[in-house]
Amino acid sequence: MSESILFAPIQEIAAAYRNGTLSPVEVTGLALAQIERLNPNLNAFITVTADRALAAAHRAQEEIRAGVDRGLLHGIPVALKDLVDTAGIRTTCGSRILASHVPNRDAVIVQRLNEAGAVIVGKTNLLEFAYGIVHPDFGPTWNPWDTTRTAGGSSGGSAAAVAAGLCYAAVGTDTGGSIRIPAAYCGVAGFKPTYNRVSLAGVFPLSWSLDHAGPIARTSADAGLLFDALAGTPYARVTAAELQGLRLGVLTAHRGGAEMEAPVIAAFDAACQELERAGAKLVDITIPDLEIADGALMPIIGPEAAAIHRRWIREQPEAYAAHTRLQIELGFVVPALTHIRVQQYRRRLTGHFLRALEDVDAILSPTAPWVAPHEDPAVTGEEGASEARRTGPYNLTGLPALTINCGFDGAGLPIGLQIAGRPGDDHRVLGIGAAFERARPDLLRQPPLAR
Repeated sequence: MSESILFAPIQEIAAAYRNGTLSPVEVTGLALAQIERLNPNLNAFITVTADRALAAAHRAQEEIRAGVDRGLLHGIPVALKDLVDTAGIRTTCGSRILASHVPNRDAVIVQRLNEAGAVIVGKTNLLEFAYGIVHPDFGPTWNPWDTTRTAGGSSGGSAAAVAAGLCYAAVGTDTGGSIRIPAAYCGVAGFKPTYNRVSLAGVFPLSWSLDHAGPIARTSADAGLLFDALAGTPYARVTAAELQGLRLGVLTAHRGGAEMEAPVIAAFDAACQELERAGAKLVDITIPDLEIADGALMPIIGPEAAAIHRRWIREQPEAYAAHTRLQIELGFVVPALTHIRVQQYRRRLTGHFLRALEDVDAILSPTAPWVAPHEDPAVTGEEGASEARRTGPYNLTGLPALTINCGFDGAGLPIGLQIAGRPGDDHRVLGIGAAFERARPDLLRQPPLAR
């Protein structure tokens, strides 16, 4: 059985299960072997649940053979970012503080994945408490396109695992770009749904009002399958949108900027031309007050994270990575007036985006201004603000946003295209991504580490 099966579309694997040419036990075994082979180079997993995964695969195999069909994720190996509670399996949040923490119940999204028959192969690595810094106890996740570079944060373990074929899809969380930026760096699809569309019950928070949970997968269609399961509709599926006649807005402020690397601009422009060739009409758009968004994330994240961590930061501050501790402490000194004014700005910015989306069906921009760097920038610095400049506004507004691979730089590193839409237009956004991927199947490549 070839390892190329690990890079096949989920729907193709599901069909093979049902016609008997593949079994969940065979595919899960192959995924676990891929983890054993490649995880030492990637550090994508904190915990691998091999025995549980094989038991779940056997159950799925027996159910499918008996005619019990739980949907297209039935028997499909998936992974969870290690801040999602799993009963009886440790959930560390990438921190020494919770290194031995074993929850007694599953998060809602884990319950839904179990109901959909998915096979959970393990818990993926992340930046400590999803707050932008690697804890030295757990180390960084490396990029399968170049293992001297980061997989991105904070859901880097999920993105690297999917890109390298260690699982078909994985759950991430996103507070300012933490699904989309790693997915872009690793050349896969990452989707931040409409705010509150996916339950966060049992997911450790960074910022209650900005956090989203969502899928990372090789393609928009596969991401859509995981999204539907997470949202509680496991029998749905994503189909490519009809691009003919769609109006797509190019967010001009996010196409440019001093931080933008030339290969990213070139790949983005080529993707826009591809969408035009497929029948979409592209128009330039501007969003008033968008330049203020850079400074809006931290006055929200900081106080909310400080409130969440107030007991631990008092009782065991030395257990945090040094910069995580500093970021939490800075949250205590954000003035209440600043926090309130930023929340007012959020409402105003949301109104500006909604008005723009009255005239276009979706908004396009690069996902990140550069390809995967050698290490993750600090979220509180200028480089961190630049990295999240194009993703953060969709956390502030709660709008659905997807990244897909749209090309490569001269060194073969992936580049992300971001597609955002109206509240509740999750499937349309995914469908536009699927239409682009259908037009450019040559961009769906295996990274060098997995070849």
